[in-house]
Amino acid sequence: MVGIDARNKHILDTKYICPVCSLILREPVQLTECGHRLCQTCLSAEQETTIKCRQCQTETSRIEMMFDRGFTNEMKSLSIDCSFCQWTGILNNYQEHLDQFHSNLNCESCDEHFNSVDKFNEHKVFECSKLIVECILKGLGCNERFICAKKKNHYLTEQHQQAIIKLVHQISSQFNDRQMDIDLSRSTTAGACIPPTVQFEEVYEMLNILASDIETLVNDEQRLRNESLQMQVTLTTLKEESSKLKLSVEELNTFLEGVKQNQDILNQDFVSLQEKINDLQYISYDGTLIWKIKNFHEKMIDAQSERQTSIYSPPFYSSTTGYKMRARLYLNGDGNARRTHMSLFFVLMRSLNDSILKFPFNYKVSFCLYDQTSAQRHIIDSFRPDIRSNSFQRPRSDMNIASGIPKFFPLDMIQQEGNPYVRDDTMFIKIMYSPPIFISVADLRTDAVTSNRFFPAQI
Repeated sequence: MVGIDARNKHILDTKYICPVCSLILREPVQLTECGHRLCQTCLSAEQETTIKCRQCQTETSRIEMMFDRGFTNEMKSLSIDCSFCQWTGILNNYQEHLDQFHSNLNCESCDEHFNSVDKFNEHKVFECSKLIVECILKGLGCNERFICAKKKNHYLTEQHQQAIIKLVHQISSQFNDRQMDIDLSRSTTAGACIPPTVQFEEVYEMLNILASDIETLVNDEQRLRNESLQMQVTLTTLKEESSKLKLSVEELNTFLEGVKQNQDILNQDFVSLQEKINDLQYISYDGTLIWKIKNFHEKMIDAQSERQTSIYSPPFYSSTTGYKMRARLYLNGDGNARRTHMSLFFVLMRSLNDSILKFPFNYKVSFCLYDQTSAQRHIIDSFRPDIRSNSFQRPRSDMNIASGIPKFFPLDMIQQEGNPYVRDDTMFIKIMYSPPIFISVADLRTDAVTSNRFFPAQI
């Protein structure tokens, strides 16, 4: 599946266009290293563990990419012109229109039938091998018909280049005819005609030079072909000599590869051990994580400029065999809270223990933004999951869609100079998972259960 086609896609802002399929983004995924986006379906077609951005060439690890829900909500209100009829509306209603009125389509080039617009668009973008076009210089002798996707190869053919030469000669001939008319008019009308302009003479000179250069290129092409044949003969001789040298080199490489294999094994063991040590420094197994966010102001600027709208906390667990979780923070807000509040969300992650855990996830989650002064006026908020939401079902991918508190903390307070929540360019957030509490009959009789039982005694 590819993006969404529309008649007016060429006038939309380029940030809404996928650089892979050149259509409107479908389920946009953000590359966290550079902030650019592409279709989730186009991303799935890429098999590499590291994806290189088509726009800026920055590389992002596949596991660090994220589904951009805020951007998806923004796109729902885009104005759309249907690519098959005169319907106009918003993107949020476009798919329903396509499914209702354009579910039976045929490719004009190969006559293949499609029962959905999505499959039809994918065929046009990547698969159709019979879309034939004619050369724009057909009237000048370039009569070749070719597949549209291979037009660059056609432009390099001798037939097309000869047509270009013919075009230049025609323009030059027309110029000469006009020059003769001007000279004749000058001889019959004393001083009544205007002499050729300097610009017109420059065009004539340029056309002559262009025609001469193209002919030179054609001659050079023939010469290069002859030299290429000679080089192929020389290359064959060099290959025979190099094969003898390779035999000697291979003997040495056999010994060196044995040494290298042992070194690679040691390096892999070292890297694996280093990763485990780094993970143990941050991972918690008691359902609580204290997230230290450094370089706060730099991250806030990235969020405001949309280079990186959100950041993820390290993973943590409810127990050694419990749920795997993390937090996602939009420093400049998400959705309706954008530019007004920080948005803080809880993310359920896939783990090896999911098969023995209870789903949907139905436990209280609390967030605490630390006041780093002696006043200790911490900001605490919590929520209980909506068990009907996909965010709290058993994860089928690396992470579920984030859910939580969109308006966690006002931006005007966090941006105040000297606010108690950011000190030394660092902010601390605590994420707390509240497991179920079993209450005995004795507890009920002694009124031991209070309304704030789910909150920790100390932050």
